[in-house]
This record gives sequence, structure tokens and C-alpha cells, in this order.
Amino acid sequence: MARSISRNSLRVRRHARVRRRIIGNGGRPRLSVFRSLHHIYVQLIDDATGNTLAAASTREKDIAKGLESRKSMGAAEKVGTAIAERAKAKGITAVVFDRGGYKYHGRIKALADAARGAGLEF
Repeated sequence: MARSISRNSLRVRRHARVRRRIIGNGGRPRLSVFRSLHHIYVQLIDDATGNTLAAASTREKDIAKGLESRKSMGAAEKVGTAIAERAKAKGITAVVFDRGGYKYHGRIKALADAARGAGLEF
């Protein structure tokens, strides 16, 4: 009998494969994205020390305020803008983008474009 493999386990495999090459450091941290069915989360991670430098998600009240849906493209854009502002406040202008094994499409692309538009380089 054939064993079915879940979509998430395939995504985790893709993410591990990509993570072998993508490494963030203090000068250029990794912008890591996680997308669930209801929310989108993003973190700036310094892999050399293992510290999270900044984070944003649709679970935060100030980001979710005024949104029709927390899982929409507009929500992803708002999170992308918020992480870029928080990064600039910490003096970070350049990052390495880690799409988390997801396709660069839809909410992931909207978040990346909004972060670029707000001043982050990647």
C-alpha cells in the first residue's frame, strides 16, 4: 500500500534543503516566513547567535486592526511593512529572504514586496 506524504512534511523537506544555503548573520539577518491557514508570521534571525532580532505577525492587535481578514494579501503586506519598519529601527537595511519552503507566490510574494517597498534590501 502506498504511503501518503503530507503537504507540510514536503514543505519541511524543501525548507531544510533551502536552509542549507541560506544563512543569516548580524549584518544581514535571515527574514524567515511562516504561513499558517489563519495567520502569517515573520522573524529576523541572526543565525550566528541564534537570536531573533525582530518579529511581526497578524496575531498582533496593532497589525490586525482594520483588516478584513488576517489571512489575506492585505494582511501579508501589512506584516511586511511592519517588519521592515522594525528592522530599520534596529539599523538593519539588508536581509536574506527565507520563504520557508513555500512557493514565492501569493501571500509570501505580497509580504516580500511590501518589505522591499518599505526599504529592506534582499
